[in-house]
Amino acid sequence: MFRLLRPSASRRVPHHTTPLWSLSLRFNSTVARPFKFHLGVSWAAKPPDPKLTRFHTAFSVDSQLGKWRDAMLAHPKHSLSKNAGEDFFFHTEARLLMRNGSGVAFGIADGVGGWVDSGVDPSLFAQALMYSAHNYSRDSWAGEPEIDPTQDHEHREDVRGWEITPYECLDLAHRRVIQEQLVEAGSSTACLLTLNSSSGVLRSANLGDSGFLIIRSASVIYRERVQTHYFNCPLQLTKHPESVNFNKYYMDSPSAAAQHETKLRHGDIVIAYTDGLSDNVFPAEVVAICSLIARAGGSEDEQVQCMADRLVQYAQACMRDQKRVSPFERDAAREGMLYRGGKVDE
Repeated sequence: MFRLLRPSASRRVPHHTTPLWSLSLRFNSTVARPFKFHLGVSWAAKPPDPKLTRFHTAFSVDSQLGKWRDAMLAHPKHSLSKNAGEDFFFHTEARLLMRNGSGVAFGIADGVGGWVDSGVDPSLFAQALMYSAHNYSRDSWAGEPEIDPTQDHEHREDVRGWEITPYECLDLAHRRVIQEQLVEAGSSTACLLTLNSSSGVLRSANLGDSGFLIIRSASVIYRERVQTHYFNCPLQLTKHPESVNFNKYYMDSPSAAAQHETKLRHGDIVIAYTDGLSDNVFPAEVVAICSLIARAGGSEDEQVQCMADRLVQYAQACMRDQKRVSPFERDAAREGMLYRGGKVDE
């Protein structure tokens, strides 16, 4: 599972020719927004394992959460998989973006599969966490609420909404999931990001072994470090019934999330992913795939979607290859463990 965003700069108020991600639809002021972002989304569920019993207790298609889940999975129309397995994601929609078109927000969550041993569907926690994160992001500003100096005093004072950081969003979303009656138990990693369309500032909060990287001029200039209790056991947000002993699961706080802030440049590529990508594909391979697609031409929207799809397809091929050395195999070797080939995951 991963998401890709690419910013571009303009001296005028940006406007996409594709209505899906037009940043001009919700502008209520003359404040300049020199950055616009192009989105690509792709995912692939883990192949079924006949040796394991999986629990599928999906949210009802008629529930608010179920409708939201299906709407997220409807983009792009020609996805590689009908569902995202135990992982999930969110992004602020084109017609809503963040408050007043101030930026975009997106995130990913990797449901901890070990909950199947307790009869729990791991996907529910991840979906509910992303649902709540989306709701908080959609109604907030990507930065400090802006005041349009061209408006009269009364309108300048009537600024609605509030600034929200990825960490604050993660904390609020986690609290909401704890209160969600439809989620009995579960846990997941999480990585949330916001991109400010006025300043180009990226802010992030990451907990666990999901993450993101930034590519600039065919080089990885930043890669989020993983957070683990020990090898292959990431930090994770957790909910469990008080009446049952689930001490075998870690309960980490959103306060443990690593926070990062940087300013993007025109042409940067931001890739957010779960460990299904990072355990199977090396950063240099990610750069090579993105560079090849960029050189092939096409619109920005077409390029980023193609990058997303090709990276997921390549990760799927790598995880099935038991002869190729994978990032997971190298990490296991550093811990004195023997592992061969790719690691099957979402």
